[in-house]
Amino acid sequence: MAGYLSFRDQSRHYFDRPHEGPATEPVKGEAAWIGDALRSSEGWIETFTPEEISEINAALAFSAKQGKPTKALSPSDFPLPHLSEKIQKWRKVLHSGRGFQVLRGLPVDDWGPEKAERFFWCFGLHLGRPGAQNAAGDLLGHVVDTGAAEDDPLSRLYKTASKIKYHCDGADVVGLLCLNKAKSGGRSRIVSSVTVFNRLLESRPDLAALLFESRPLDIRNESKSGARSHIRVTPCTYAMGRLSTFYHADYFRSAVRHADVPAFSEIDQQLLDNYERIAADPALYLDMDLEPGDIQLLSNHTNLHARTDYIDQEDPAKRRHLLRLWLSLE
Repeated sequence: MAGYLSFRDQSRHYFDRPHEGPATEPVKGEAAWIGDALRSSEGWIETFTPEEISEINAALAFSAKQGKPTKALSPSDFPLPHLSEKIQKWRKVLHSGRGFQVLRGLPVDDWGPEKAERFFWCFGLHLGRPGAQNAAGDLLGHVVDTGAAEDDPLSRLYKTASKIKYHCDGADVVGLLCLNKAKSGGRSRIVSSVTVFNRLLESRPDLAALLFESRPLDIRNESKSGARSHIRVTPCTYAMGRLSTFYHADYFRSAVRHADVPAFSEIDQQLLDNYERIAADPALYLDMDLEPGDIQLLSNHTNLHARTDYIDQEDPAKRRHLLRLWLSLE
């Protein structure tokens, strides 16, 4: 059995979210964080110790001796006996706690791209189960500006230097490993989708109720058969006191470009506008300027993420470059 999930199976796992009924009261818990309260503490950042880096380097050497392609490696091919306890802690943070974690201090400049890719893939295997990030089956994404057209509705914006609006990915967790940063800009912006919901519920409960109803999502040619232009998804589910959210500003809005999707009603437009206005409140979100060697891990159930636009380095070898993993938590 493959150590990773197909795009279809990962999507099924992600959207298999329990639902008892709409939340009618503010949702409490660590996932309902507020940027202003976390900005100065940085308790969400953890730096690898020299001993942990030594263990990772030993695992890199051990995995190289196995003679396997990176995507054929298993957790046992990359032993991390002392880090395993922390990895379990970080999984709990993502699954049922704050919903995000930043790890710092990996020697990616010393490793080079091949070792960095092998490390990140195997680190993901210890944390969860990797999955494909598109219908083509890409498993380890490279977030770089390829010169793709920003105004093309089929472009994936991570292949440009453009800003990316708030969204969730179709996996339990998205992980980014920074190899090179931009000359300026390119900050990762995250906000608690639980907090955004709570604020919307307080100001417009009529709109908050609509998040528990299905709506069209543009799939941007991600259907292998090409038979479907969009699917219907339910942005929010609620069960056992936990709110799970899938939101994609661009893909919800562009669904109306298809002839079989009706234009937005006034209430639809109010929902999207109000939701995104709340998410854009600087008091609520956190901006992260990821440095080379930083990992950002983020739950797609309890957070939205975005990116500011950026100006890249002139030297092609030093252009902004992040590795991306999508993970399912068993």
